[in-house]
Amino acid sequence: MPRPSPLRAVLAAAAVALTTSACTGSPTAPPAPSQPATSQAAGSPTITGPNVPRQGTPQVVGRIDAGLALPWSLVFLPDGSAVISERDSALLKVLPPGGQGAPATIAPATIGKVPDVVPGGEGGLLGLALSPDFAADRYLYAYFTAQGDNRIARFRLEGTGAQLGLRAAEVIFSGIPKASTHNGGRIRFGPDGYLYVGTGDSQRRDQPQDRNALGGKILRLTPDGKPAPGNPFGDNPVYSLGRRNVQGLDWDSAGRLWASEFGPDVDDELNLIVPGGNYGWPEVTGAPHRGGYLDAKVVWPSTASSSPSGLEIVGDTAYLGALRGQRLWAVPLRGEFAGDPVAYFTGEYGRIRDVSLAPDGRLWALSNGQNPDFVLVLSLSG
Repeated sequence: MPRPSPLRAVLAAAAVALTTSACTGSPTAPPAPSQPATSQAAGSPTITGPNVPRQGTPQVVGRIDAGLALPWSLVFLPDGSAVISERDSALLKVLPPGGQGAPATIAPATIGKVPDVVPGGEGGLLGLALSPDFAADRYLYAYFTAQGDNRIARFRLEGTGAQLGLRAAEVIFSGIPKASTHNGGRIRFGPDGYLYVGTGDSQRRDQPQDRNALGGKILRLTPDGKPAPGNPFGDNPVYSLGRRNVQGLDWDSAGRLWASEFGPDVDDELNLIVPGGNYGWPEVTGAPHRGGYLDAKVVWPSTASSSPSGLEIVGDTAYLGALRGQRLWAVPLRGEFAGDPVAYFTGEYGRIRDVSLAPDGRLWALSNGQNPDFVLVLSLSG
């Protein structure tokens, strides 16, 4: 299939209007050029595909000052409680459902400390995922950095609400390379019931192009940690390769997998994932149209405007938290194409590590490095 020409659009910084009870991120929409522009000013993404109308306007309807310390991942239990991982403390904490209204100070309850976590640099207690059969098995999965590797363990949660507790850890997958940076760490169960794992290259540039190495990949596992049936390379956990540092995973309304990924000092990416696809790192970044490699659907040439972390797709809009960019990006999706990204809340709330859809339809966003960190609760209007 011929590859569509990239569309380059320049985005201005987003302005934010705040009120005492709610605030709206006011985007600066990119122009609609009659032909592809060539400007790549700081913050201007490269988009592969046709223009797609943007959808939904995030509005802050609540803020929870929870006194968090470097939260990394957020998942919701069926009752609406939010389980949050703290990277350096290795603690799992829980917040009650809700969060709408004036800023509230809520002390989260501590569920427990994940054993054998060895924090350092970007490593520590990272991604969380809830079992698709949680009602029956009560499993919470966690990706973390240990003494010699990154690994995945699962725990049974017991109790409810503030009385939640952890049963003993069961390590289901290990041997993912670790380093002070590029540890990946995002995990998520897909619509097919299998566990998808985003790993980093762990500063080992030979790993991403090696099908038999675990670094720089998206892995696909059974809930017990075995290579999932139907993987593209046989009895091998690797699902896609050529990755630098995967940070976000989610599926659109048609079941297509998308991933956010850190670039080096250029070319942060939003990718549409194809089984067995090679996304080029360390040979290429972004969308260079190089034979044998798949182009990113959106490329931010300057990592200062993005460093995309957590990813949540609501309807057909991808929401990405930005670390260095200190904003929320919204990217409309249409089929295999991504539209013009729009920035919200630029510089208003600092670094955003993760975004997650609550059972009530609101989006929760985790701040990062604000000392202490907090949760923003967002509504999504049409």
